[in-house]
Order: sequence, then C-alpha cells, then structure tokens
Amino acid sequence: MRPVCLRCRRPQATCYCAHIPRVETRTRVVFLQHPRERRVAIGTARMAHLALTNSELHQGVDFSDNARLAALAAKPERVAVLFPGEGAMTLEEARAHPPESLIVVDGTWPLAKKVVSVNPVLAGLPRIGFTPRRPSNYRIRSEPAEHCVSTIEAVVEVLGALEGEQPRFDAMLRAFEFMVDTQLENQSSREDPPRRRIFKAPWRPPLELRSLAERFPQLVLLYAEANAHPLEAGIPPELVHLVASRPSSGERFEAVLAPRQPLARSTPLHTELPESVLLAGEDRDTALGRFETFLRPGDALAVWTSYALDLLWRDGVPRRPAVNVRLATARALAGKAGGVEQAVAMLRAEAPALWAQGRAGRRIQALEAVALELILRGRATQPPLKKGA
Repeated sequence: MRPVCLRCRRPQATCYCAHIPRVETRTRVVFLQHPRERRVAIGTARMAHLALTNSELHQGVDFSDNARLAALAAKPERVAVLFPGEGAMTLEEARAHPPESLIVVDGTWPLAKKVVSVNPVLAGLPRIGFTPRRPSNYRIRSEPAEHCVSTIEAVVEVLGALEGEQPRFDAMLRAFEFMVDTQLENQSSREDPPRRRIFKAPWRPPLELRSLAERFPQLVLLYAEANAHPLEAGIPPELVHLVASRPSSGERFEAVLAPRQPLARSTPLHTELPESVLLAGEDRDTALGRFETFLRPGDALAVWTSYALDLLWRDGVPRRPAVNVRLATARALAGKAGGVEQAVAMLRAEAPALWAQGRAGRRIQALEAVALELILRGRATQPPLKKGA
C-alpha cells in the first residue's frame, strides 16, 4: 500500500500540502460535502478547507439535525449559499451586502442538487450565483456545462469578489494546479494497463460545442472597448466602441460612442482609435438604440469575456442570454485558451476579412473565426484532428 499524507489524504508522492497557502478571511466558509465526494481523490473541497483558516467541513446528505446549519439558518440575513438558481444574487449584489457566512455545497452537480433538495433549510437561504472569469482548469474531471468550475475555483472567485484582493485568493489555486498537472503527468507516463476495462462510447462533440452549434441562428458575436480610467480616479469605465456580427446572416454592426466622461489618456492607445474619432463619436442613446434594433428576440450574445456585457448592462441595455466563447474554446483545446487572437492559430481557424476599425476590429474578426470553427466542430460526427496530425 502506498504511503498517504494524513493531511491532504493524497499519496505522499503527489501530496500538495506544500502548495497550500494560509488565507485569512472575514467570511466564514462552511462546506457541506456529499459523502461520495469524500472518497474522490481529486476533489477540491478539502483543499480549499485546508487553505482557509476561517472554514469548516461537514459531510452528509441530510443535515436536518445538524445544529451548526440550524444556527446559521436562524440568521438568514448573515448567510448565503453558493449555488446557482432562480433568484440567486450576482457577485455585485452580494458585494453590496456581503454575508458573514458562506455555505458551499460540494459534490458532482447531481449530488450537490440532491443535498440542496433534501435540506429545505438551504432552499430558504439567499443564494449567490456567478459566471466565472475564466474557464475551469479542472482538466482531470469533466464538468457538465461551460460555466461550471471546481469547488475551490468557485470559492476563490466568490471570496475575491466579496472581500477584494483577488490575487490573495488566487494563491489558493497553486495547490489545485499542482494536483491537476501531477495527475496528467502520471497518466501520460503510465505504462501498465488501466485497472478496469473502458468501453468507449461513440464520439460526440463536447456539450459547449454542441450548444454553440444549436444556437447558431440566434448567435450574435460581440466585442466592446471602454474609456477606462485608473482605479484610483474613481471614474467607472464607459462604452466607447461596440462591434457585433450575426454569423448566420453576415449582418454586422459598429458604433463609436462619444464619451460622457473625460477621455482617459490610455483610451486612444488601447482602442487604437484617434482621440478625434472618439470625441466625434455618435450620441450614446442613438448608438445603443441602433444596436437594440440590430438584435432580435431570442438572440444570445457571444463574447470572449463578460467585460463587454458589463459595459452594455451599465448603459441600460436589456440583459439577454450570453455565451462564453472562451470557455468553449478551452474545452475544444482541452487546456487554456489564451486571448481570442491566439485562439485563432491554436484552433487553426480561418479568419474572415477585417471589417471594423481599431483593436475591436481585430478582436471581432478573431471572434468570428473562432466561433465558426467551434460551430463546425460542434456539428461534426468525427473528432477533430489533433495538432500535428
């Protein structure tokens, strides 16, 4: 029998304890772990618990007799459950009134849903849901949807939003990344046959790619640039350049919006638009009205990151379903996607002609190339060729 670390419960050869930081928090994190997840060697709830000094870990399915959970539920204004669902708060809303305690349900999605469903006390507490900043790096375990991440990645994201100092919480991911990389390295160097016989089902495109292909008729690709001042200036970023395209029909949209705030010194540089062009931009209400006319009922906005959406929502554009192309790209590449322009080369996609000005023109061109390549892969019946094949 291999010697095992009693702290992380991993074989000593793959122990990640040396990579776990000690992270102090204002928020008390309470993990509720399904018993099956405790036996999963590559689970991450225990990893997060070991890093967070102000945390506790409970295991079970039915917590109706759990005195700790009852005490938390007795003060619902001070607690929230990290679990998506109708009525869940966004991170921005939660930041305005941060909970003193955060309950995190740990398990596969079916197991986590079961824990929530059999504990009515959880259903009665406020919830927090979020869209991750980046794709999950959980390359040794499949996730059911493009927005899903591991428990430790979710906790890092939410605590960073609630308490600030995101890099302090990002340090918790060092142990996670070490575990993932070590597991993949061991799998690639393994020479003995697998312990159990594996029956391979017919190949199907990943869920994210199939979803993109199915949404193709309603897909609108979007990229936006902002007039962004330094944080210490206290001036929120505002939309100044908006580009969009509908790949199913070839329709395209572009608007340069005149800034309402003073123009930041860096804005002409990062937008790659002359100051004169920015200052002579279109009236904001007129430009956004044209954009809403460009959209149709049922459209889904496809973006590389959520920043473009944040700029639109801040200007009062009605919210619509969104698709994160970066997450889908990461799934297709089985790794990190990088920037959208780098993804074109990584996917061997064919870029269309440049049609819009500035950096936004290059980014929407790249986004079109990436999205169309992913849609083709989502429709495929055979796996795409690997690099170098």
